[in-house]
Amino acid sequence: MKEGGGWPEAFLEMMAAERGAARNTLTAYGKDLEDVAGFLARRGKGFADAGAEDIEGWFVDLSDRGLSASTAARRRAAVRQFYRFVLGEGWRTDDPSRRVEAPKQGRPLPKVLTRDEVDRLLAAASERDGGQGLRLACLIELTYASGLRVSELVALPLAALARDPAYLIVKGKGGKERLAPLNGAARSAVKAWLEVRAAFLPKGVKESPWLFPSRGKAGRLTPRRFSQLLEEAALAAGIDPARVSPHVLRHAFATHLLEGGADLRVVQTLLGHSDIATTQIYTHVAGDRLRAVVESKHPLGRKR
Repeated sequence: MKEGGGWPEAFLEMMAAERGAARNTLTAYGKDLEDVAGFLARRGKGFADAGAEDIEGWFVDLSDRGLSASTAARRRAAVRQFYRFVLGEGWRTDDPSRRVEAPKQGRPLPKVLTRDEVDRLLAAASERDGGQGLRLACLIELTYASGLRVSELVALPLAALARDPAYLIVKGKGGKERLAPLNGAARSAVKAWLEVRAAFLPKGVKESPWLFPSRGKAGRLTPRRFSQLLEEAALAAGIDPARVSPHVLRHAFATHLLEGGADLRVVQTLLGHSDIATTQIYTHVAGDRLRAVVESKHPLGRKR
């Protein structure tokens, strides 16, 4: 591996084997390394002979291409981790990424739906014909009740809900497992969906391991398809589709819990966040909304 050609593959193998990185993480890191490799190649360089000015030039190029601060930060992190690995293996004696500074990121607040809007989404989903409506209502109820990531939702096995559990065991990022609660509405929605689920099995298939099977190539419902169904429900409910996505339902789950008085640490656990700083952003959303209620409803908060 003297020339650095096989370094990215070795790095990704290490991330998978030693750190248990999820497939999506490995894919993202692989693309990040392909991006910097392409930039270096245009300069006649490779990972083995890239200098600090080359890596800094790549980072400037990211900004010139209009990448968001969060995307640039992830790519920076991938390259920093990659070269730390290279140093540890003794393939290089210096780290050309050491001078790359993290981009300054704003703190955009997540989009959140009100409780009334969630109810309208569910009503719009239920009005769809037959099994289509039951499936979409089940998807929305599970996401909103448990705060599932869309990747976790569509990967749910049938066995996880076949016996009407009060909790789900969800495998999240990095393969970490957590308990996700199921309220009465979600459990009822699952029962209704299971009665019609067989009609969604791929042609010629008598059974599927997935809770949400599909006749598509993947054999199960895809995140993209769920997003499309949500957009259709939003239009039917009179809600701007740009404000609705599977992730927005997860945001609503967290924000509504905090508004109801839930402890931040509990919400962190339910969301599967490894760092509570990631969860704290919801306190800003909930705080802003609660302040607006006080200002509009409290006698001393009203403008005279």
